Amino acid sequence: MGKTVVSSYLTDVSDEEWAFVLPYLLLSREDNRSRQHSLRALFNGVRYIVKTGNQWRLMPHDLPPWQAVYQQMRRWMAAGCFELLVEDVQSLLREFAGRKPQPTAICIDSRTFQSTPESGARAGYDGATRRKGSKVHIAVDTLGHLLALTVTPADQGDREQVAALAEEVQQVTGDTVELAYVDQGYTGANAAGCRRYREDGSPRSSARLGRSSRSNSSSD
Repeated sequence: MGKTVVSSYLTDVSDEEWAFVLPYLLLSREDNRSRQHSLRALFNGVRYIVKTGNQWRLMPHDLPPWQAVYQQMRRWMAAGCFELLVEDVQSLLREFAGRKPQPTAICIDSRTFQSTPESGARAGYDGATRRKGSKVHIAVDTLGHLLALTVTPADQGDREQVAALAEEVQQVTGDTVELAYVDQGYTGANAAGCRRYREDGSPRSSARLGRSSRSNSSSD
């Protein structure tokens, strides 16, 4: 069993939070004798970096060594632990709000971020916002919970990203989404070729989403 590192940071997980997240993080027994550091201490290290934006090598000495925290975080990411945790939390929040666990409608939008010298060839010029950088295309449910995103150079059009976003959303939700609310940038011939669109006269248009290709192939 790993040794316990005592720390007292605002980013540390509470007892109630730890009881909730622990089942998602157990890739082996919690009392595994080969473990050099406790899972809770390693998770606190991850939270510290995420919340503060600090550099890994500047990990405080009363948390596990940064190499151990980083390696454990990579194991959790490779196993999909955080994705499962987020999906379940979102389902719970939807139920608490009186909604179904999985959404039937989503909103799709994009935002352009200014580039830095490190962006290099990844940056593109967005004529609408007059910015050179990257564009993030996101899909959220009607409560604002993130479901899918894609990142492209800023000169890439919105409508070309509909297919990738819709495919990822349907895979994440299990093909429960039937309607997407989008602005005019996501409508047009290219978007209609990916999903069947209709205008409803409101500031945002609505789009009927088809089933994911994974589901379609499994049902044939």
